[in-house]
Parts: sequence; structure tokens; C-alpha cells
Amino acid sequence: MVTPVPAFTDEIAKNGGSSAMLCFQCGTCTAGCPSGRFVAYRIRKLMRAAQLGLKDDTINSEDLWQCTTCYTCAERCPRDVQIVDVVTALRNIAVANGKLYEGHKKVAQNLIKYGHTVDNSKSAQRVELGLPENPPTVLANSAAMAQFNKILEITGFKKLVG
Repeated sequence: MVTPVPAFTDEIAKNGGSSAMLCFQCGTCTAGCPSGRFVAYRIRKLMRAAQLGLKDDTINSEDLWQCTTCYTCAERCPRDVQIVDVVTALRNIAVANGKLYEGHKKVAQNLIKYGHTVDNSKSAQRVELGLPENPPTVLANSAAMAQFNKILEITGFKKLVG
């Protein structure tokens, strides 16, 4: 049995998704979603679960991580629901509850390890091509990398990603 959490909509609002309850399920978001054409992602379904207080279903949903944050849905919404803000709020709640989509986790781990989101395992090939071993990101600047690591520690980002 699914157990609704009535305070979940308040939690969404506190995390930046205050317009979630404005959605009246017209389906414009799902119909216009570029991601929805290629995967089973249905933002309308996710929005409805959030409105109904189905916290576990929402934060455990793979759909939550399928949004590319392109804003097509928000631009077309007749109720001016800031859908990407709602998705971001839901993702933040999910991460705070220990839920993080594996693909996003890998990107976050690369950010921690390399100072950018792309794996730096091709450094030997960069040198062969006459490029610096490290790309011009914080990785190539030890002072910047130290500052970046400090930010990651202060914000708790490293603990969230694990």
C-alpha cells in the first residue's frame, strides 16, 4: 500500500518547487518533452505523485533523473508551473534522503576527482597530441583546485556523493 506524506508538498515548496500545486495535469509538459520522445519519462506522472504526497514513489522514481532541465515544459506550461524548479527540488530532497541516480553520481564523482565532470583518463593521449596533460580547468591549477575542494567540503557535497 502506498502511504501519502501530506507534508511532502510543503517540503517541495521549501526546496524551491512552490509552484508544484498549480499543475492541473493538462499534459502539455509531457507532450512537449524532448526526453519523453526517447525514453519512458513522463513529467506529468512525476508531478502528480508529488502533488499527492507520494514521497517514496517520487524520490525513488528513475523518472526524477530523466529530466535534462531544458525548460521546454516550463516555457509551454499554461499555468506557469516552474517544472524544472520542482524537479530540482525533488532531486534535492531525494539526495538528502540518500537517493542519487547512478549516472548523476558518476558525474558528481568526476567533479570531485578532476574538478570537472569529464574523466581525465585520456591525459596520455592529450600529451601525444601536444596538449597539456590536464585540461584548463581547476585540475591544472593547484590553488584553484584547493579552493574548489574547500567549497566541496563546506557544502557537504563530498558526503552527499559518497
